Amino acid sequence: MSAAALLATLLPVSVASPAHAADGVSACRPPAPVTLDAEQERLADARTTALVERAGLGDFVRRLPAALCATRGPAEAERLLDSWGQALWQASVRRAQGQRPGGDLAPGDDRPLYWARLGMTAVLARWQPQFSIDRAALRARFEDASRGLTDNAFRPAPGVRRIFISGFDPFGLDAEIRRANPSGSAALQLNGRRVTLADGSPAEIRAVVLPVRYADFDAGMVERAFAPRLAAGPASAHIITTVSQGYPGIFTLEDWAGRARSADPYPDNARTLSGGTRERPVTAPGLGPGPEFIRTTLPADAVTAAVQTPYPVLLNTEVTEIPAGATAPVDRPDGPTPGSRAVAGGGGGYLSNEVAYRSNRLRAELAPHLPGGHLHTPVLTGLPADPQLLTGPEFERNESAITAEVRAVLEHAAVRR
Repeated sequence: MSAAALLATLLPVSVASPAHAADGVSACRPPAPVTLDAEQERLADARTTALVERAGLGDFVRRLPAALCATRGPAEAERLLDSWGQALWQASVRRAQGQRPGGDLAPGDDRPLYWARLGMTAVLARWQPQFSIDRAALRARFEDASRGLTDNAFRPAPGVRRIFISGFDPFGLDAEIRRANPSGSAALQLNGRRVTLADGSPAEIRAVVLPVRYADFDAGMVERAFAPRLAAGPASAHIITTVSQGYPGIFTLEDWAGRARSADPYPDNARTLSGGTRERPVTAPGLGPGPEFIRTTLPADAVTAAVQTPYPVLLNTEVTEIPAGATAPVDRPDGPTPGSRAVAGGGGGYLSNEVAYRSNRLRAELAPHLPGGHLHTPVLTGLPADPQLLTGPEFERNESAITAEVRAVLEHAAVRR
């Protein structure tokens, strides 16, 4: 199915509407020459467009300007961006699962969704309607919808276990713009899948893909993603697991998540720093009350005993803390000591650690009986040496192998105990 046909199928708001109001007055002024943000600026690299086009998602970016110009007011714009965000997410999931042919990139590649979404936010930034809008709020709606936070509930079914996971966008793009993120790829390939757990029982997986941006975490995106899955009812999960890219050659289940940010001088995708360093960790704005460290409640022993190929799966018990009464950070191989201040969890002091802390702090508040934790995947390697080549056999094999092992971990972790 072509992208245009898919749009027509998925979007409840017409994308073929004329760009003029009925009275003949244009619904838009000419696009504004705005300053794009740090992520959107990377769209100037032609390889980002190629990733979108080679996945068959180019129509989403090309057709959005006309669709925006057909809207008659803020409420209609909100509905349109909700619809287009959901359609982009659904198209990317279908593509990742081999249900939507188009393009010559491997189906599981997560990069087209990332760059298509950014291209669409750049269109939104330049849009000049004849009515007043809250542009930041519209972008937030589109971001949520295009990341699986909306219209992505479990299908209630007796006896089916419900697994909720999150992945991440690609990051580190200033060093290598072709980078992908295997956690995002796994989220797309597993979202909505029915799987068979290690004990033979059925389960359904639902997933979201989160941004690598401090500002979105400050604004509560993690809590918006996980709260509906932790509230009691047919949409609630039986187990939650955040997933991110971690270390070369291994999977790690992180035993501890720390409350602090301490990753500076490493920036996020918006080139923003957290304000926290190893020597001076900080607490994220808007983070609810909670302990300095939260321990995983995933069945680590069962997982590590059962899943070891093609990558080893290890339990990582390391943390960095400032011990009670001290001022200097200390690395500990066996977890935190009483009264210490968090500097870094097993996943460090960056957003991988923070997504684990935020989601499990919320889990402890809303559904403390649920298993929850964090899984780090191996670093995805195998990009061709030629910087103009976007993919290659080794890269695609490694991406598929990582997703298959994420699934195997979930199939053992989610068994009813």
